[in-house]
Amino acid sequence: MNGFIILIIAIVVFVAAYATYGAWLCKKWGIDPHRKTPAVEVNDGDDYVPTSPAVLLGHHFASIAGAGPITGPIQAAFFGWIPVFLWILIGGIFFGGVQDFSALFASMRHDGKSVGEVVEKHIGHKSKLIFNIFVFLVLLLVVAAFSDIVAGTFASVPAAVNQEAYMVDGVLDQAAYDSAVAVADTNARSAGSVATASALFIPLAVLFGLLQRRSNNTVVNTVVGVALLCGCIWAGLTFPMMHVSKDTWMMLTMVYIFIASVAPVWILLQPRDYLNSFLLYGIIILAIVGITAAQPQMALPAFNGFVVNGKPIFPVLFITIACGAISGFHSLIASGTTSKQIANEKDAKLIGYGGMLIECVLAVITLVAVGSVMGQEMQKAGATPAAIFSNGIASFAATIGLPQTTCATVIALAYSAFCLTSLDSATRLGRMIFQEMFEDAGESVKKIMCNKYVATLITVVLSFLLAGAGYQNIWPLFGAANQLVAVPAFLACAVWFKHMGKSNKMFVYPMIFMLAATMTSLVMSFCANVSALMAGTGAMGKEGLQCVIIVPVIILAVILVVGGVKELLKKDQKAEA
Repeated sequence: MNGFIILIIAIVVFVAAYATYGAWLCKKWGIDPHRKTPAVEVNDGDDYVPTSPAVLLGHHFASIAGAGPITGPIQAAFFGWIPVFLWILIGGIFFGGVQDFSALFASMRHDGKSVGEVVEKHIGHKSKLIFNIFVFLVLLLVVAAFSDIVAGTFASVPAAVNQEAYMVDGVLDQAAYDSAVAVADTNARSAGSVATASALFIPLAVLFGLLQRRSNNTVVNTVVGVALLCGCIWAGLTFPMMHVSKDTWMMLTMVYIFIASVAPVWILLQPRDYLNSFLLYGIIILAIVGITAAQPQMALPAFNGFVVNGKPIFPVLFITIACGAISGFHSLIASGTTSKQIANEKDAKLIGYGGMLIECVLAVITLVAVGSVMGQEMQKAGATPAAIFSNGIASFAATIGLPQTTCATVIALAYSAFCLTSLDSATRLGRMIFQEMFEDAGESVKKIMCNKYVATLITVVLSFLLAGAGYQNIWPLFGAANQLVAVPAFLACAVWFKHMGKSNKMFVYPMIFMLAATMTSLVMSFCANVSALMAGTGAMGKEGLQCVIIVPVIILAVILVVGGVKELLKKDQKAEA
């Protein structure tokens, strides 16, 4: 199958879905361009800031995308390209797009509050508390994992090369040893380039935020900002920061995310994500042009079966692809930061629904990239998703005369940079969720725990401790836990629409499917871990710890869903005025 045809089909379907289903949702929900948004009503210059749709789309897109739509399709590719492609289309249009859009819309109609506040109003206070605890724990895992990934990506100390590994009959194979040392130095230099460029993005973001605040001339400011962004990339490639350890970067990363969480959204988080989004836009455009020129054939089999390597297509496919089709994390972004910045309700469709569909296009591009580098070529590209994606897209770019090695480096840099955008957004969300958990506490407790500096410090410290303790031991549960967040997001909107006397089927069916997929995945993980422990092949610090976490997660989810379903099934419920 030609990868170009796959991409064109996807783009046509997504454009049609945006114009038809997206417009239908706007009509059904009652999007009102004349209604004041929370950003306009509150406008505190901190979290609530009316923002132009172009800037906000960039901020939202960069926050939700991260590395998810690249990693997910690559990891799920062993099922074949057809099931991955179909789920990206169906999931993006009817699941992920609806979740993101509805979470954004619900938050706007509830004073810019998070999904947890919507849960409280329409399901109950206990359900809100359960939801917030669960989400906060998921966010701690996200911050811990992405902090470790970012620090590891930025670390530029060349790996030590053991001479003994290159000894042949007691004699050092100098050529092989020198080659290994050169590879280690090259990898360290690449990491230093990524670190330098990413560090320079921060003052650039502040400069752009200040320019946008003063003149609000988005077009001119964007041209200047993107030009300086390219300058940062050049500086990173030319003057990489070398010999900075992972531990040092971990500490610097923690300081950065603390500042990003408490600073006004317009001065750092929003402009940084907006400018970073142009890296991803550029990659998408480059990939589309390259795929059009290269006309790559899909070496990836169309379908490998319903069970591959002992993994059933349900629920594994629907958990693995994640951000490429639906991600519970998106509902937290939409209702946590984005809803507080929308200046007009009519922009919600572009940002909520459109942003998700753009991410789905990236997921399809990733599928074409991995499908074209299967077999020996995939081995040449490297085992990591970042290497597979960057080398795949770079090979397409080479067909239009661009230097493949340079393109691969820049694409890998962009991939790494987006881990940081998800990290700072997750930290800010964690701070907000933590504050919401103590809004009903006594005044003395509320004054301390709802303070944004205290809430951020607690979030950052707990994440740092989790990273040090080995988040990797529970990371395998993140996929199911992340997707499980989508269930209460759908549930809250379904109950809210019932209270308003409106149809809620567009929420109920995706909710049922995602509940079945996530719970099945968690139960399968629990059974596999118990079996490993009983067979003596598992460890209490990993499989045992996962079992301890899975049980309360399932219990909390069941309590939350039961409460919501009871509310859904209530009869004679009067619609809200």
